[in-house]
Amino acid sequence: MTPNAQKPRFKAGSALNGTDHSPRPISGLKVLNSLAWENLKRRYPEIRECLLPRPKYRERTANQLTQSVIAFIKLTGGQAERISVSGRTIDHRQTFTDVLGHQRSIGTLQWIPGTMTRGSADISATIAGRSVKIEIKIGKDRMSDAQRRYQHDIEAAGGIYLTAKDFQGFYDWYQDYFQPNSGPDQAYISSRCGNNLQKNQ
Repeated sequence: MTPNAQKPRFKAGSALNGTDHSPRPISGLKVLNSLAWENLKRRYPEIRECLLPRPKYRERTANQLTQSVIAFIKLTGGQAERISVSGRTIDHRQTFTDVLGHQRSIGTLQWIPGTMTRGSADISATIAGRSVKIEIKIGKDRMSDAQRRYQHDIEAAGGIYLTAKDFQGFYDWYQDYFQPNSGPDQAYISSRCGNNLQKNQ
């Protein structure tokens, strides 16, 4: 990085929330929905715009925030996928009807533990050639000891780890870390959305 280059305002590995970032002219969710809308129109040029469903990404729940972060990374040229560390249940039960016409079940349910590393982040991504792990935390949810150990291992290996508590925090971090010299958000988004962003405001 050159001496005059702007340094990211957010440190990878730190928690991102709505109080850590300065105001920007356009909200991150509005940018995401505009990117998704432009992508939808490119994918289905034969369908009239009035018949296409408007993307409505949200962040009220951990699931919604996870989906929004993954969508944004993919729409801006990165790769991202959701990681599930939970196991699965295998149903060995069989149902049959006895001589009296009653349905009965025999067998058991078997729980198979997950094979992912304990404490793995919710999202595994590659952005601009960098390995990025993103942990989603909503409300009072906090990092576990296993997650902190996983963060340490990722950063020790040269990867990027961050905890996102809302989409705006993630969006501002992305702009500062991967687009530090790209100018205002409007110029960055206009290259992808044209004038559509202004029409949707």
